[in-house]
Amino acid sequence: MKRVLTRSRAATIRLGGVALAALLLGGCMADQSPGTRGFVLDEKALDQIKPGSSAEQVVLVLGTPSTTSTVGGKTYYYISQKVSQRFQFMDEKITDQRVIAIYLTDKNKVERVANYGLKDGVVFDFISRTTPTGGIENSFVTSLFRRIGASAV
Repeated sequence: MKRVLTRSRAATIRLGGVALAALLLGGCMADQSPGTRGFVLDEKALDQIKPGSSAEQVVLVLGTPSTTSTVGGKTYYYISQKVSQRFQFMDEKITDQRVIAIYLTDKNKVERVANYGLKDGVVFDFISRTTPTGGIENSFVTSLFRRIGASAV
């Protein structure tokens, strides 16, 4: 005996199929709100860090740095990123990045505080509007004496 599907039963099966497809596709959706990774900046805490503060005070106020400079360890970096993801299977996209750099002197005192961000894929200092370069910054007089000393030898 053949089973004949009635209209109401066929509609129920179609509705069940649509509901199942919606559930499966819903699992592919990612959270559209941006997520934050790393150090969460507290402006009030950052205001407590002034030039002349000790390295210990920096760690007490801001916590352990995300990383330190590879040469000398005289710079503390606190890094945070905001990311978003359109679909669950897609890579996350960095929408904003902040790097708080605390530069220390040889006596472990704060020399200056810089707030870097992601601007056109380049690290950019929002405070002084300059892009830092690597290495030691020599003054004109230092490089002049170095050249005179090199030519005399």
